[in-house]
Amino acid sequence: MSGYDADAIVVGGGLAGAAAAIAVARAGLRTIHLAPSGPPDRRTSALMMPSVDFLRSAGLIDEPAALGHALTQIRIIDATGRLIRAPETLFDATEAGMDAFGWNFANMRLLERFHAVAATLPNLETRNVGATDLSGIGIALADGSRLSAPLIVGADGKKSLVRAASGIKTRETAFTQAALVCDLDLGRPIGGASIEFHYPQGPFTLVPAGANRANLVWIEDRAVLEAAKAAGPEALVATFLDKSQRLFGAITLASPAFVFPLSTLGVDSAGADGVVLVGEAAHAFPPIGAQGLNLGLRDVADLAASLAAIDRTTPDWASRVSADYAARRAADLARTGGMVDTLFRSLLAEMIPAQALRAGGLWALKLTPGLRKQAFAVGMGDR
Repeated sequence: MSGYDADAIVVGGGLAGAAAAIAVARAGLRTIHLAPSGPPDRRTSALMMPSVDFLRSAGLIDEPAALGHALTQIRIIDATGRLIRAPETLFDATEAGMDAFGWNFANMRLLERFHAVAATLPNLETRNVGATDLSGIGIALADGSRLSAPLIVGADGKKSLVRAASGIKTRETAFTQAALVCDLDLGRPIGGASIEFHYPQGPFTLVPAGANRANLVWIEDRAVLEAAKAAGPEALVATFLDKSQRLFGAITLASPAFVFPLSTLGVDSAGADGVVLVGEAAHAFPPIGAQGLNLGLRDVADLAASLAAIDRTTPDWASRVSADYAARRAADLARTGGMVDTLFRSLLAEMIPAQALRAGGLWALKLTPGLRKQAFAVGMGDR
């Protein structure tokens, strides 16, 4: 490591960054994690069982029940009012021979757990400071210092400084839709069912969070969401009652509501020249199909695999790791990106042929057990 401050520097303090820093350190690299404090992440992440299994095998969590809530069913209700409507469809984990499709975790609790694990690793140093510039082998920090390492891991989000400095090209599409998220207390519990009401501008989804609590993710035109939020708590609850078709009794707000803009982002390559990108630095999607953090954790798993496969005694080991990682991630990123983009656009489609295809697809899933099992595998990210 002559001339370097560390073997690897991980930039980005979110869940993907923390998981990547732990994975890199556990691969035996002296690692510095640049994780500046940010506002609390009040969102939740629905992690499918392959992701939960990875978290457990990587020692990032113990029993998922200690941190999250099981997702045992997915219920889809077509509330579009279109000429051709899809049938109400229920997917049950028992059909796939599982107790649950996955688990719903509060991001803040998951990040606290990752930080606790990171603190046990003597070769992992976490600094509460961000990067301001990357040039050559050096990273300039917000406190005026500089660091260098042969391997740089960019986990610094959609506006990734690491990605921009590396020259890796992106493809990005912004939508007029945004997502409103908050926690709700319901008059009747939804058990382990994630319930999706599909409206013309996107789904209104209730995800189980234990007892009578549910996490709401509502996708609509951003102007509509901002207006609904600005109308005040009483009007917002009335809107939620209407959107949920009053199926769950009284609704009360259990947290503030936040509105996030939506876009898709992809990269030409997830790694090059000693730089690798994980999480939203490499890919970003609307919150459809529970793919965001699931895909980020598959990034981390493949990064660990690349570090295990490459001989790090050679001078160019970091470049070889980044090339190996990019090759491992290419097919998954392309497949998942295409799936989520197609699904999101199908929800917004107004043309009758598109409506018929989507409705026909759900009828096929509803009536064909073999096709449902294939859909389970794709949705959970099985590879």
